Amino acid sequence: MKNVKRAICLVMAIMMTAGVCCLGAGAADSGYTIVSPYRDVVWSGDNAWGAYRGNLHSHTTYSDGDYDLATMVKRYYELGYDFLANSDHAVTGVEWNKSPARIPIFLYQYILGNKVAHLTDEEYEAITSGTYDGRGRKMVCVTGANELNNLTICKNHVNGYFLSPDVGNDYTGLENELGYERAVKFVDDNGGLSHINHPGDWIGSNADPQAVNDPYNIELFGDLILKYGSCLGIEVFNEHNGTTGYDRVLWDNLLMYCLPYGKTVIGFSNTDAHDLVDADSSFSVFMMEENNVENIKKTMQSGAFFAITKNLRGNDFEIGPAEGFDVIGKGIPYPMFTLLEAQGHKITASATEADTIQFIADGKVILRQDISEGERVVLDLDTIDGAEDLLYVRAELKGEGGICASQAFVIDNGAGPKNFEAKQRTAAETARLILRTSKLYQLVQLIIDKIKRG
Repeated sequence: MKNVKRAICLVMAIMMTAGVCCLGAGAADSGYTIVSPYRDVVWSGDNAWGAYRGNLHSHTTYSDGDYDLATMVKRYYELGYDFLANSDHAVTGVEWNKSPARIPIFLYQYILGNKVAHLTDEEYEAITSGTYDGRGRKMVCVTGANELNNLTICKNHVNGYFLSPDVGNDYTGLENELGYERAVKFVDDNGGLSHINHPGDWIGSNADPQAVNDPYNIELFGDLILKYGSCLGIEVFNEHNGTTGYDRVLWDNLLMYCLPYGKTVIGFSNTDAHDLVDADSSFSVFMMEENNVENIKKTMQSGAFFAITKNLRGNDFEIGPAEGFDVIGKGIPYPMFTLLEAQGHKITASATEADTIQFIADGKVILRQDISEGERVVLDLDTIDGAEDLLYVRAELKGEGGICASQAFVIDNGAGPKNFEAKQRTAAETARLILRTSKLYQLVQLIIDKIKRG
């Protein structure tokens, strides 16, 4: 009898153990992990990383800028920037004490009498060491930047980075969709990194805000980002956002498009300055252990930085802002995260110079609340219905000095990425796209659009 009881107990124990294992497997299947782009950042203590203000997109009289290179570099230095990449149109940036390639189309600057000059060796050494004007903090020169598609009429621009000084000079480019791909592929073929510049300018979202939700536009940019690993993302803030005020909505759409394939979309913010005023418009703050070119490149790829703007129009999209603002040149401190980390299913944030924080997941605001200096705000995803089905969460600060946006925290449910296969175009689609690459087509289109507008 004892043996029978023992046998029954053993069977029950095995069944219970199997049940527990099954439950455990089910819990793992329904669980998720938050993957933070800031996971390596040390926020406080003796080994805390620095928050370095920088800009990766700027212009001078070496292309279509209003001021010479020496003047622009000194302006960024005066404003407190920690690094700068000069990305003139079809002119690959070199050290600021050297003259880059001279492109024939931009020789008009001489005709107009505009000054074309670079820094002296002494000025370059002083600025890159931080001794210029006694600032005591260096500004790093990032070479190899180039805004491609220099002659395109439709503003389908791509910024390439870390190109060799002899690569990309006098790059003319094609119009519209194939022009985008040709530029991204060019950078990829030459071992650089790229991002798509001011997409709202090309899709016309200034006149039609819903263009950022157009599936055609989302697929176009999404496929480029997925097809070319070196294409990191898009500019979500550009200059004073005159034609790009809704690109954050496009960014959310692209994140939702690309993340199922295992590729995030990094949101960049640049001044795109052609004059001195706009050097204080939109920029980034990189979290780095040390301010140098190697870490800048690494941070561009990891997304351990924040996109900031001082000028944005009000809009009716859920993510806002409901009211626009313009604090360029007013000296108001911009909002900035002092902590943003994920632990378990929670994201904890604190900030300075901010009065509001919002968390956006899959294009929707899931939490918005007031925040005071140094206060810790916790987003617990376990309190959000369907959190395990979300693709990402990103955070934004709003303060008197502007908006600061984080990169996306990816929600990994363990399913693994889908396989991306580039869409095969029909002969008719290819013919249409080829037609749209010509400048004659684009000029005719501009005339038609002008007639329609009256």
